[in-house]
Amino acid sequence: MQQPVILGIDEVGRGPWAGPLVVGAVILGPNFSPESIAQLQTSSAANPEDAEKLHLYQNLADSKQLTAKKREALAPLIQKHARAQATGWVSATELDKIGLSAALKLATRRAVKQILATHTPFTEIIIDGTINFLQNTPLESKVTLLKKADALIKEVSAASIIAKVARDHYMSQIASQYPVYGFEKHVGYGTALHRQALLEHGVCPEHRTSFRPIREILAQTPTTAPISHAKTQPLSTSAKGQTAELIVTRHLQTQNHTIIAHNFKTKTYEIDLISIKDQQIFFTEVKYSRNLAQESTALVRITPEKQRQMYYAAQAFLAHHAEYHQYQPLLAVASVSGENFHVDDWLTLESSL
Repeated sequence: MQQPVILGIDEVGRGPWAGPLVVGAVILGPNFSPESIAQLQTSSAANPEDAEKLHLYQNLADSKQLTAKKREALAPLIQKHARAQATGWVSATELDKIGLSAALKLATRRAVKQILATHTPFTEIIIDGTINFLQNTPLESKVTLLKKADALIKEVSAASIIAKVARDHYMSQIASQYPVYGFEKHVGYGTALHRQALLEHGVCPEHRTSFRPIREILAQTPTTAPISHAKTQPLSTSAKGQTAELIVTRHLQTQNHTIIAHNFKTKTYEIDLISIKDQQIFFTEVKYSRNLAQESTALVRITPEKQRQMYYAAQAFLAHHAEYHQYQPLLAVASVSGENFHVDDWLTLESSL
């Protein structure tokens, strides 16, 4: 009897007061079937890669039951050994506009869309919980709903881990942009520290103002205006760059881009953002200027040498991700400026790959 190939799906960030909702989707594939794992155990997994697979399989569990250190160690192994993996994101702003139920559907479908783009076959979809977020889609009949699937099904466990790690990284990054809230400690959840910061400083753009706890806190504060960077401690150059990348990420998502990678590194260069849309894959360099008039536009600052570096980094990414070979590759640049991190422009460069 042929073993099912499972696409596991789980969400992270349903309940926080701030930050995005993230859905993970993972296909581990035949290498993680019970038979394959049994063979690895029998052979003692002498091959280093086989040892990694065995270690990964034995340690996959509900992300909530794992320490942060364990999740951080497992996430790159999932990315390396899974047949396909993706995360679907819905920002706090989007969630406020469409509501939590619609956001869960949207994040799930964004994640699954990326999986489908890899053309990795699967026979069954297992979603943790009791709601089919793929209802009324061609995939509806493949879905099995299972409570506590993140603790029972390895693919769902892997999905919960990559979603949790990705979301925690995001919250740690925005902590430098909004330091008064302590996002790096509670990652947006409703703690006493978070509540006190909201009472003292009001909300920021990452807060979910449609959530009742936030509305109740806002009613107790003298002002509901988002904080400005002028009211917080100065950002380092690195933090400004990270903030600009986050702002461009949101901008591209509103333009229906799906972000597939952040800060892809080669030995000589790094691509800030990689996204897909309409069968095109975009490699975006983000440039921040405190004063656009003095520092010139991002397009001017992309020298021919820098463009060549972008080209080779993009080629390196494509060489290791065959699932995107059918996409038209394009280099792009984004310009962000000012203390309020305004997106001035995002455009593709004339020379394509």
